[in-house]
Amino acid sequence: MPDADPIELGKLPTIAKDDVTVQRRLEKAKRQPTEDRGVIWISRLPHGFYEDQMRAYFTQFGEVTRLRLSRNKKTGRSKHYAFIEFISSEVATIVADTMNNYLLMGHILQCKVIPRDEVHPELWVGANRKWRFVPRDRIARVQHNKAGLSPTQLRTPEEQEKAERRLLHRQDAKKRKLKELGIKYDLDAVSYKKSRAAA
Repeated sequence: MPDADPIELGKLPTIAKDDVTVQRRLEKAKRQPTEDRGVIWISRLPHGFYEDQMRAYFTQFGEVTRLRLSRNKKTGRSKHYAFIEFISSEVATIVADTMNNYLLMGHILQCKVIPRDEVHPELWVGANRKWRFVPRDRIARVQHNKAGLSPTQLRTPEEQEKAERRLLHRQDAKKRKLKELGIKYDLDAVSYKKSRAAA
């Protein structure tokens, strides 16, 4: 199931344009650009505040070079925290100061600058990509139904062999467990037999 509908940016206040002191600080930071880029961590993000909305919202402060919203690997839903890289470390500091404890759509945001030496090398893996919903239920259904397909669509020999190895391994584990418990039970009548092709 995909995330909730995205937030309309027109309804959100523009801090950098409305707050005179923030605007003044940003203009000063833009006049004195720094060599290094600034990375901020922002958490407690509301539903609907995703990659596109975040990029559009935070460009009011300055140029966003990279952005990564953390998402659940299985469901794809937002984990409600993200990492944003600005072109200047000064701008990142101003954003962190301004957005920390800021109330956005009923959520009090937490924001802090990540020092350059603490930025993990794999932090930006998957950054700046458009997230697409993966229909995992449909993928699982297709994989599950492979056994019931026509002979031309059956598993490949490698997939069949892997499935057989897994079944035989489980079967041996059950036999071993029964033996350890002192239970005499003959599984050979109902057990899975290795196919001639795999043997």
